[in-house]
Amino acid sequence: MNPYIFSVILPILATLIFRTNHPKRRGIPVTDGSGDPGVTIRNRRFDSPVETAWEGVSTLVELFEEACRKHGERLLLGTRLIISKETETSSDGRRFEKVEYGNYEWLSYANAFEDVLRFGSGLAALGHERNERAAIFADTREEWFLALQGCFRRNVTVVTMYASLGEEAICHSLNETEVTTVICGKKELKTLVNISGQIDSVKRVICMDDDIPSDASSVGHGWTIISFADVKRLGKENPVDADLPLPADVAVIMYTSGSTGLPKGVMMTHGNVLATLSAVMTIVPKLGKKDVYLAYLPLAHILELAAENLMAAVGIAIGYGSPLTLTDTSSKIKKGTKGDATVLMPTLLAAVPAILDRVRDGVFKKVNAAGGLSKKLFYLAYERRLQAINGSWFGAWGLEKALWNFLVFSKVRAILGGRIRFILSGGAPLSGDTQQFINICLGAPIGQGYGLTETCAGGTFSDFDDTSVGRVGPPLPCSFVKLIDWSEGGYLTNDSPMPRGEIVIGGPNVTLGYFKNEEKTNESYKVDEKGMRWFYTGDIGRFHTDGCLEIIDRKKDIVKLQHGEYVSLGKVEAALIVSPYVDNIMLHADPFHSYCVALVVTSQSTLEEWASKQEIPYSSFSELCSKEESVKEVHASLVKEAKKARLEKFEIPAKIKLLSDPWTPESGLVTAALKIKREVIKKTFQEELVKLYSS
Repeated sequence: MNPYIFSVILPILATLIFRTNHPKRRGIPVTDGSGDPGVTIRNRRFDSPVETAWEGVSTLVELFEEACRKHGERLLLGTRLIISKETETSSDGRRFEKVEYGNYEWLSYANAFEDVLRFGSGLAALGHERNERAAIFADTREEWFLALQGCFRRNVTVVTMYASLGEEAICHSLNETEVTTVICGKKELKTLVNISGQIDSVKRVICMDDDIPSDASSVGHGWTIISFADVKRLGKENPVDADLPLPADVAVIMYTSGSTGLPKGVMMTHGNVLATLSAVMTIVPKLGKKDVYLAYLPLAHILELAAENLMAAVGIAIGYGSPLTLTDTSSKIKKGTKGDATVLMPTLLAAVPAILDRVRDGVFKKVNAAGGLSKKLFYLAYERRLQAINGSWFGAWGLEKALWNFLVFSKVRAILGGRIRFILSGGAPLSGDTQQFINICLGAPIGQGYGLTETCAGGTFSDFDDTSVGRVGPPLPCSFVKLIDWSEGGYLTNDSPMPRGEIVIGGPNVTLGYFKNEEKTNESYKVDEKGMRWFYTGDIGRFHTDGCLEIIDRKKDIVKLQHGEYVSLGKVEAALIVSPYVDNIMLHADPFHSYCVALVVTSQSTLEEWASKQEIPYSSFSELCSKEESVKEVHASLVKEAKKARLEKFEIPAKIKLLSDPWTPESGLVTAALKIKREVIKKTFQEELVKLYSS
């Protein structure tokens, strides 16, 4: 038989033989009835929540020490050397820093452990007491991880803050926790200098960079300042024994960037974080020494902190990068030089949906711009593989799949180094289009997780063999997930065909609560009669028959319009953001009106390409966004996507405002995880929103 025909027939026969009307059970109902009444699901492989996957290990300190003992000679932490820097000026006068980076330089597990011991001892030599807190305020980098582990060995609680936090939030976080030592980079040190008169308890500042700015000296600021290298040197000269924590000791107080108001500090114990690591380790297929992990998300985010601690626990090499240097075409990479992924060639990656959306949009824009045969070939290959992923007998399997991978998709995979075998997505819902793009073009399963800072990122996690879209998988082995009635919103556990309600997560991964905020803690956390701690998420979900969870709404995002219709802002935004004209979007619904409006951060390349084809003159992108033709074109695209998503007419924005400037964490309009700060945006663009309703 012809090999090609065989490769097509074999999957058809396999599908006919193994196809069943009964989906694979991924989550199992729990019937013990503890806590609030509702529908509770657990992971199918574990009867009770998992606390640790490592015998004799009950804290993060023990976990890291065991890994370093076991993998001493293996590579652990890698950082790229800077070869040169230069500044480029764009046509509109804006200046951009471009950097050429070299190869990675590595620390072995043994050397990293030695640095951790020295940093911990150096911290003690500086006078930092066990009952004092230290803050890490920096971008993700090697020293961040080493400082974290060094603090843990002294049983020092670490306060984490996003490097992009505004000055008010930083002051609040440092003062509320009474931090005495701040560990930061040179860039963040400038912020500390600016607010030095507003922070009360800081006695010591440790700068991760050697070249400490002169204006950051102790004079006038009331603190002692020292470099990271000097702290290690001090620790080498004055070694002290470890002061080991217990599982119930607070490891981290994590300040979320917060989409509303000042950030809240979530108290995580060593046992909380260890439970999540243990659960994820059982889910990711064949996690081990052959893997390489690219670290670039904020370590102040629980997703990245958990990921890096897990990678280190199982002997994986961690190479550091940044969102601005990730690929060869990233904004900070000097033209003609290589991005982080090309050099590192990672096998594992954690990502937030916004970054994966950008990769997808970038590929499609490049394909469409190329046109001709290459465009037709790409879309043919994509459609054939999409049929296969959706379960069609006649999609591209076997040799045809291998052919498309070689001819078409290998070029896409090269963007992220060519070796990605698994991607973990979290922090926000992932669109079905992007999930399928990753499955097809990168050829890698994507594990979509659902969790919160309050649950140490633990909650649910999709199985690697589940290619369905729009769901976030069954409960992790560390968690029970429950739905309870939310009558006011019309979501009930006896709804048909699936139970619906507010999502509540229970298990050893559920944190202690909010630091110095007992009222909010009591509002969001409960302990049942069996001693299990539950967190009330405020998210609305439904359980599929196989035990997988789907997020369908959020209590805070629901607005009642003038005529009584309910609009879920987040649901509509998720449907509309897939428009090629949209970089970001915020839907706004006023209860005193019968329709919605939207602020749209416009994709510059897409809109300018359209304007060029339409021969529309403009002198700047801002002017193009203000043109009536542009508004009509983008609105038509939103309506098209809304119809695809089967949105109701009242859910579709009747009027929109196009914005030319992107929303970044630095602007304060989105969080470090790129979630929109709804209240901040409403306040910033109040005048524009009023005009949309009054026009």
